Amino acid sequence: MKPRHALLALAVIATLSLSACGRDDGDAADPAAPPKGETADQFVVRVNNEMRAMYPEITSAQWLASTYINSDSQLIASKANERMLAQLNTWIEQSRRFEGQEMSPETARAIQLLKLGTSMPAPKDPAKLEELAGLATKMEGMYGAGTYCKGEGDDRQCRQLGDLEDVLRSDRDYDAQLDAWQGWHTISVPMRADYTRFVELVNEGAQEMGYADAGEMWRSGYDMSPVEIAAETDRLWGQVKPLYEQLHCYTRTRLETRYGSGKGQVEGGMLPAHLMGNMWQQDWSNLWHILEPYRNVGSLDITGALEQQWQQNFSAEMAKHRGERNAGDLVEMERRADLVTARGMTELAEDFYTSLGMPKLPASYWDKTQFIKPRDRDVVCHASAWPMDMADDVRTKMCIKPNEEDFTTIYHELGHVYYYMLYKDQPPIFQSGAHDGFHEAIGDTIVLAMTPEYLQSIDLVGKQQQSEQALINAQMRMALTKVAFLPFGLMIDRWRWGVFDGSIAPENYNKAWWDLKTKYQGVAPVTPRGEEFFDPGAKYHVPGNTPYTRYFLSHVLQFQFYKALCDAAGHEGPLYECSFYGNKEAGERFQAMLGKGASQPWQQTLKELTGGESMDASAVLEYFAPLQDWLKQQNEGKTCGWQAGVAPAPEAAAEGEADSGDETAKG
Repeated sequence: MKPRHALLALAVIATLSLSACGRDDGDAADPAAPPKGETADQFVVRVNNEMRAMYPEITSAQWLASTYINSDSQLIASKANERMLAQLNTWIEQSRRFEGQEMSPETARAIQLLKLGTSMPAPKDPAKLEELAGLATKMEGMYGAGTYCKGEGDDRQCRQLGDLEDVLRSDRDYDAQLDAWQGWHTISVPMRADYTRFVELVNEGAQEMGYADAGEMWRSGYDMSPVEIAAETDRLWGQVKPLYEQLHCYTRTRLETRYGSGKGQVEGGMLPAHLMGNMWQQDWSNLWHILEPYRNVGSLDITGALEQQWQQNFSAEMAKHRGERNAGDLVEMERRADLVTARGMTELAEDFYTSLGMPKLPASYWDKTQFIKPRDRDVVCHASAWPMDMADDVRTKMCIKPNEEDFTTIYHELGHVYYYMLYKDQPPIFQSGAHDGFHEAIGDTIVLAMTPEYLQSIDLVGKQQQSEQALINAQMRMALTKVAFLPFGLMIDRWRWGVFDGSIAPENYNKAWWDLKTKYQGVAPVTPRGEEFFDPGAKYHVPGNTPYTRYFLSHVLQFQFYKALCDAAGHEGPLYECSFYGNKEAGERFQAMLGKGASQPWQQTLKELTGGESMDASAVLEYFAPLQDWLKQQNEGKTCGWQAGVAPAPEAAAEGEADSGDETAKG
């Protein structure tokens, strides 16, 4: 899966992508004293104006904290977040005087969205608000600087997330993968106490706003009740679960063949967490060489093609500097090849959007974006898109490497960017997706249109064979990203909802995490993961406090969007064959939806594009119908499914596993 990414680095503005800093006037000091005689309409106009003026300061502080991680940038971001949260509390308090009054639907919607404008509701107590902002910045920094070290003296080796991900991506040695997976999960252990306190504070803030807890507040942002959206996600999961179970069964068989029955699965039929090619088991595309249905049928080795492009760029740099062969020069040449390759990958993604009639990215994007990981400082490599000023300063932040996962992630991130660019004329409160799942679905809709034929047209794969085997290979390639992700997209917020409402107590954080991963994903660790660990914190969105249900919903919506755009483009034939690249009619329909932002209920926005008002996974099943039939044939006679609750018990942990003297992690 694409590391699907908070809209802002700390994700303190989740639902609305809004932020603001404090003011020094009387209103900030006395929430009960807004301008005399102000109407609800005037209030919304004032808040929008203040928001637009304040926005650049908070985003700049967050950008610095994510791209220059040190104590100074963290302090600046923490204080900016603190002022923003205080101002948001002020606006919310001021809005209460209009409760029960008649007002236009637009104003009523703006006030409701304002109240749901943060995923991090802050207590009114200034000391607690300051503490909350500090904890958020601290955990973000701990994640970004997380490093796993082992060995002593000259043999000491330290690796950050990107290096450890490389092991899972390409090293098929069982023990090396286990070491990399366990190593990254040590970086979150120090977060546990901070996260526990963080939960207490955001719950207090949510309760002061009238919600039972922060989870209920999160679930209130979908133009339906919290109970209804929870039931809706269960319904959607029920539609796609049989497809996932077939993919899981097939994958388990292939892993058993590769590693042996003793290592290819965990007791109960679950998949070993460290063998899935991804740190969080959310994207299985790195297992392509194990899971490829038909060897060498239809060349879909995107990673190989991108690595070849990098090599060509590196050779070009070498040719420019003949005779320079010292280590420093070689490193710089590699860096330049990294940057040229990353920008080239991004230009390909931009070309897809502009082929639909969308504008080119502004020049400032290319000047200010972080394309690759700097050598001289810690950064948050987790991919994210940034609207810096609610106008024309848009950026992405990644540490791009030449592989398929990062390539499709760029297309995803530019989906956010184009949403920002197309709704920038909306009032700031409406500058967001119709709901947060919409924002995540835009770029992935484009990814679905990256058919083998499209990939051939941009010289990433060879001429495609027209055969049943080639079709199954193409479908498997997409399923390893899209289908594999679905239960992961559901379980993270299932864990947090339980944490927020108290049904998951701090002393059971890790057990509950793995209970949910086994229940939904059918994956488990091969060694015990007791409460001395805090494995949820090893996933960015937990310390980054980014709601995650949006990603599950996006994986349903993107197929609905895709089908609607294919219909608009006049596509005939199987859905999976459609690419609307270059189709202006599809582009106009897409842009019309993006331009609406959050100005109307999502049901209306969805209907205008697709003709229906309900989220529905039937397009997912239509797209993957050939693969699902094939998987059933492959799994015939096998015992599919898994038995949750049989993962290694904490009391069986190997002595010293969590605190071995020669293995350390620093956050």
